[in-house]
Amino acid sequence: MTTVACIQMASGPNVGANLLEAERLIGVAADKGARLIVLPENFAIMGKEESDKLAVRESPGDGPIQEFLSHQAARHGIWLVGGTIPMQASSENKILAACLLYDDKGRQVARYDKIHLFDVSVVGSDESYTESDTIEAGSGTVVLDTPFGRLGLAICYDLRFPELFRALVDQGMEIIALPSAFTAITGKAHWESLVRARAIENLCFVLAAAQGGYHVNGRETYGHSMIVDPWGQVMNELANGSGLVCTDIDLKQLRNIRRTFPCLEHRNTAFRSR
Repeated sequence: MTTVACIQMASGPNVGANLLEAERLIGVAADKGARLIVLPENFAIMGKEESDKLAVRESPGDGPIQEFLSHQAARHGIWLVGGTIPMQASSENKILAACLLYDDKGRQVARYDKIHLFDVSVVGSDESYTESDTIEAGSGTVVLDTPFGRLGLAICYDLRFPELFRALVDQGMEIIALPSAFTAITGKAHWESLVRARAIENLCFVLAAAQGGYHVNGRETYGHSMIVDPWGQVMNELANGSGLVCTDIDLKQLRNIRRTFPCLEHRNTAFRSR
């Protein structure tokens, strides 16, 4: 059994203030015994303008946000999934939305750059988003061994692309960390359904840490951070506001389900259209 936690925030444009709130919530989660903690997407900055994150982008291995994540992981002896932070991209006008994983010694052991960018007009509203204006898409998947099982990384809009999760499970993924910032409208319509679907179809735990509340830029995020088990059951959930969800996960449960309900072994991609 491992205690895990997902942190929920309503981040703003002030990096220092966001880090203080993240520090507080990491401490609460660690005090509850969490050994693997996931921060939400954009935990360190949600600027008034999308371009604000360009001013605080960091180089690999250097910068206050990375120093913060490393320090928190080492201080509490936890594995920490650092939501997303803005990292230098090949273009001067863009960043990479990087999810960094730190071990319990404060060492960065993995990095995943968000692949799917949220370029949409939200149905039934006047909301429109074009992440590709300021974010450069990543291209590589990440799954690695941890003391808690094979951990895969994905970010927010990735959730809508089941083929990505199939690629992760083909690499042995057992747990998915999913930092997110779903809009209020899309979250209400699809968030829980998508999170549970990814857990069910891949027979994995999903640790979905979300932004949840009102932001200085006028955006409202859905929240509902949740931890879902391989049978699709919501183990713990937080609706709105800053806070966290915490629960125990058991890889014996996962491996027993995969053994007795072996749908992953039953996959057949040899079918063809008539």
